[in-house]
Amino acid sequence: MPSVAQHCSFVLLADFDIDRGAQLTYQFPQPLGTDEGLLANLMLPDGAERQAEDWTIFFLNQTPFNSIAPVLALESPDINEVHHEEEEEEDRPELLYVLNLVRTKLDKTVRRGAIVKAMAICTPHSFIEIFKPVLLMALDDYFANPSQDCLARLFDAVNSMDISMAPTLTRYEKLIMRTSERKDVFVEKFEEPRPYTTEISVAQTHKAGDSVGSHSSFEESILMRTLDDRGKGKDVDKKASGGGALSLQPSNQHSPSEASFSLDGSAVWVESGDQTYTYGSSSAGSGGSRSTSLRGRKSTDASSSSSSHHNRDRSGAVTPSANASAPVLKDTHYFPATIEYNDHQLPIRLPLSTFPEEVGDYSLIQLVQTFSQPSTVITGPQHPHLHTSGNQTHPIIILFNALVTGKRIIFLGHHRPAGQVSNYVLSACALGSGCGIVLRGFIKRAFPYANLTNREEWESIPGYIAGVTNPIFESSGSWDLLCDIGTSRMLISKDIHTTYPASTSVPPGQLLTRTGTLKAEGSVGSEEEMAVRPSKELNAMQKAEFIGKFDNADNIFIDDIISAISLHYGEAHVRARFTEYAARFVRIAARYEEDVLAMTTSIGYPNTTYTEYHGDRPQLGSGICFLDEATGARELAANASRIDAWRRTESYQLFQHDFMKLKLQSPIQGIDVAHQLWRLRHSKRMPDGEVELIMRTLAENIQTYDQVTELLSLLPPHHQGLQPLSFGLFHQQESIRDLTVEIFNELRSYPVGVQFLQSLNHFQRYAYVRQAHERENRLLREQNTLTIPPSFVSRTPSNRSESSLAAG
Repeated sequence: MPSVAQHCSFVLLADFDIDRGAQLTYQFPQPLGTDEGLLANLMLPDGAERQAEDWTIFFLNQTPFNSIAPVLALESPDINEVHHEEEEEEDRPELLYVLNLVRTKLDKTVRRGAIVKAMAICTPHSFIEIFKPVLLMALDDYFANPSQDCLARLFDAVNSMDISMAPTLTRYEKLIMRTSERKDVFVEKFEEPRPYTTEISVAQTHKAGDSVGSHSSFEESILMRTLDDRGKGKDVDKKASGGGALSLQPSNQHSPSEASFSLDGSAVWVESGDQTYTYGSSSAGSGGSRSTSLRGRKSTDASSSSSSHHNRDRSGAVTPSANASAPVLKDTHYFPATIEYNDHQLPIRLPLSTFPEEVGDYSLIQLVQTFSQPSTVITGPQHPHLHTSGNQTHPIIILFNALVTGKRIIFLGHHRPAGQVSNYVLSACALGSGCGIVLRGFIKRAFPYANLTNREEWESIPGYIAGVTNPIFESSGSWDLLCDIGTSRMLISKDIHTTYPASTSVPPGQLLTRTGTLKAEGSVGSEEEMAVRPSKELNAMQKAEFIGKFDNADNIFIDDIISAISLHYGEAHVRARFTEYAARFVRIAARYEEDVLAMTTSIGYPNTTYTEYHGDRPQLGSGICFLDEATGARELAANASRIDAWRRTESYQLFQHDFMKLKLQSPIQGIDVAHQLWRLRHSKRMPDGEVELIMRTLAENIQTYDQVTELLSLLPPHHQGLQPLSFGLFHQQESIRDLTVEIFNELRSYPVGVQFLQSLNHFQRYAYVRQAHERENRLLREQNTLTIPPSFVSRTPSNRSESSLAAG
């Protein structure tokens, strides 16, 4: 066991006494120094005796009333650095997450006929769900032998868990992992050698799932024919030395058909006349193959398809496996660990891509489904901070608006387990923060389970998010939005207009005219007439009602989410979509600050467009893009009220700091990559000069591994991965095609880039390999061309004929 505790700071145990109520019986290894009655009531929620078992979550060091004293720094700095972002407020104690298990056992020999006990683990890790198995065993142990020794054994067992070999992922690597369904993503990051197979079938790389498109019978047929032809091709492996030179290998064997073409690693079959070439890495044992090195490359993480399987050692070399049949890959989204408790080895799956604002195993799907029922009713007055689409605003959008604008929110679950209510609070925090990736500050004001004991304290926190089971809170009136998870209804406080007066920095009527000219081709019709009205005739609520009559981006987004859930897309896909929604809201706010408030934004890139003549060279655009001016004007108008309200919250200030820090530390400097990718995806009639400048800028700025991961994090599979860049392979200008090949060649240098290239469809991959083959041949010819003196060149017959033709 390490000399300093790393995973568990405290273990608590509480009992319910029929005469004295909830009592905190044990605190190990020492007292926390906070109100014991408060801890006991949080561990034994209301109605616990009606549930055989329940889980609750609460936090310590969150506010002055629940801060522990003295604050113990039991966690390891190294572990904290891996799994938590840097705490900006140095004088503020670190947040402790408390996972609590309460159990009721019927016993006729005691008064009231039941024994109620609760045990809790206090940990600095936000992924508290991994401790549920050991906590279950520890509470069973305590029921059998109630003593403080049970707490000590649990404390020691949790802190003996070894995760020192868990890979450390950067922000962009986490973003890639979250949206990838591949079980071997970043497998090279693991310290110890792990089973690795390069037998990646076409069906695997294109299979539909949580974040990918639908099945393709065309690709399935390719797979079937590929299996028939397997073994006919020559294996091509990457050099273990890391040179990784591209190679051209003529093969006299029967060439596989186009159906067997695949990018299983870095080698791809390409047919050319009577010979078959393999474009990829030169093999150390390829015999008489001809290899030409264009520039040094790192070894890729996969080799070509073959009938044998391989393992990868720590140096990155591929070695044959002793076992002919490759074992099933472990899921690299999790780090496997074990907790040894009472001679039991409990397997633990440590998530590697979580962010601090994500606590526990929450479910956005459950949150959306609960408040998207036909029976969902929204009662109370409309408010522009909440109703961005008027009376057509979806309940989930109302909840998001309430979260980002700092409203007081209560989740009520009458006769529901406290653990279920807690999950809704944690899901709401993830909803508002973009799953912890975009915004932060929500967990700090969240109370997954709250009760009457500490009501005054948590109700005094501005913009609190609380989960309760007592219906008395509904009549208290100390909330702005109440979400009843039992009846799927939302209640908006009747005093919300008094508490939060609706006001925007610019009158709505003026906003519609100031953000751009609404032209007839925008199909806005009567909206133009509304735009030229005097601003006094159109208040904020009327503006929201008017905007809601059109195809609102929020409503379209929610329709897509509900459709994805109905089609059984998974939690990972839904989380990724809400992350994008939160990020887009922030980019709209940055545009709002520039266009409407006429200020230099500090939360996003400045709003500029591509300029062909900007000084000595053209300039790329930046900032959020819209399909047309009318769409942009409508979106800014719809978001005006909630943006103004968000700008007055602590969340806005935290994001200002985070954005400036991220901008300074970003591997790709001086370019808004998201803007360029949006242009490649959606713009129509792009100037060739802009396309070339985008590709050239990307090629110049994608030279390191960190730059590659930043680019790939903006190309998730559910947005077709590398497809926006692959359009350059089919451009009419050769320079753009060459730049695209150069970018893809750089991606090939890294295992994660190879995996993204594998996700290209059959035609994109074939175009890439063919053009890369031609480009390599062209560069080879240029390298082999003899340098001839200019005077001799001018006397050659060919040059004389060319000169005469030019003169003629």
